[in-house]
Amino acid sequence: MRLAGKTAVITGAAAGIGRAVAALFVREGARVIVADQNGDAARATAAALGASASAFACDVADAAQCEALMREAEARFGRLDILVNNAGFGALGSVVTTAEAVLDRILAVNVKGVFLCSKFAVPLMERGGGGVIVNTASNTATIGLKDRAAYVASKGAVAALTRAMALDHAGANIRVNCVAPGVTMTSYFDRMLAEVPDPAAFRRVLDARQPLGRTAQPEEIAYAFLYLASDESAFATGSMLTVDGGASSTQGTYAALQPAAPD
Repeated sequence: MRLAGKTAVITGAAAGIGRAVAALFVREGARVIVADQNGDAARATAAALGASASAFACDVADAAQCEALMREAEARFGRLDILVNNAGFGALGSVVTTAEAVLDRILAVNVKGVFLCSKFAVPLMERGGGGVIVNTASNTATIGLKDRAAYVASKGAVAALTRAMALDHAGANIRVNCVAPGVTMTSYFDRMLAEVPDPAAFRRVLDARQPLGRTAQPEEIAYAFLYLASDESAFATGSMLTVDGGASSTQGTYAALQPAAPD
């Protein structure tokens, strides 16, 4: 029960890594607001997690909705101890092929969403004597990824914003860190697998390109968030915890994530 008595807001929590983090936090004793743009999915997730979880529909790219989310946390719990800025998405494309509208939306959700949720969470944490913010970055923030220009740029910005926030709010007893996952089998890859001619062959190639020989499951990534959200990481701030199965320690792992077919 490492989060007993703690309250947490988790964005992008209706599926994938966010859902796994919410489930783990509840098991560790936290009360959680499951925030997601998809309100129905958020409500379904909260219902599955039990009485310690509640749902809130929120587009993190909208300041008014982010402010309302933090007001809900204060009204429901009277305080906010943990914010997990997990909402985000990616799209295929180089700077040449990515549409401007796609770039704008990726930056609005992945970067502006972190900025806005934190903007309204920090004063609430200050009133409670401190707190923890954990952002979802990516190992691509440091090693790059072919044909994901907007996504990689956004995650690099999240890593940089994490460091800046850590310095800005250390005096208020607010720690700010980020987790940098590698390839994780979320709904994004489920959709990708559904679009390739031979999903099983694609999965074998994808797994083989990881140093550990497999991709991650969301539940494995969630434990990194638990560590950074708990008092066990009390001296960590401004840090990026990479959990990518060794991918960032080698070359060529992400050279191409969409092979036409294995040899």
